[in-house]
Amino acid sequence: MCQLLETIKCSDGKLFNMEFHQARFEKACMEYFGILAATSLIENIEIPDFAQKGVFRCRVTYTSQIEKIEFIPHQYREIRSLKLVEDNNIDYHFKYADRERLQQLFDNRGDCDDIIIVKNGCVTDSFAANLVFFDGEKWCTPDTPLLAGTQRKKLLTEGKIFERKITSSDISKYEKVGLINALNDFEEMPVSDISNINN
Repeated sequence: MCQLLETIKCSDGKLFNMEFHQARFEKACMEYFGILAATSLIENIEIPDFAQKGVFRCRVTYTSQIEKIEFIPHQYREIRSLKLVEDNNIDYHFKYADRERLQQLFDNRGDCDDIIIVKNGCVTDSFAANLVFFDGEKWCTPDTPLLAGTQRKKLLTEGKIFERKITSSDISKYEKVGLINALNDFEEMPVSDISNINN
């Protein structure tokens, strides 16, 4: 049975965006395992003493039940350049613990810091984040993500970003690209100029 993940931001002993993590957890349990989630994530997570200060990734591994909860110190990566990589068959619409294919694509980044995965001509995600593009007025996110992230869902709900079809040929129309995930919110996300995206 394949393992799935929830990766939750824990900062100074506080867990973030739990309603969105819980919603995705319940959806995955129903769609992937065919069961109703029998538990609440927040009720199962006890933050250890060592994670009461600083930023940690709370990594919840589960199948039809929660199997492991880990707290891993988080270090933010600086991302200045990204490389376009193409894979028309990749599937990551659940947050799988097995990231082998994503890692293979990431390993093809050359001297760039990260990747932008293109599937069937459409922009999807980076290695570990959803993407947002600035058009001079607003931030737009591709409507074809590999994984609908919790931070992405939160920002869409708040009206801070907007969904749009973005093909690889559309990228040059934008000014900047940002990377968002559970650990990178809108105010702290890495941002790079479009000119730093390499084919």
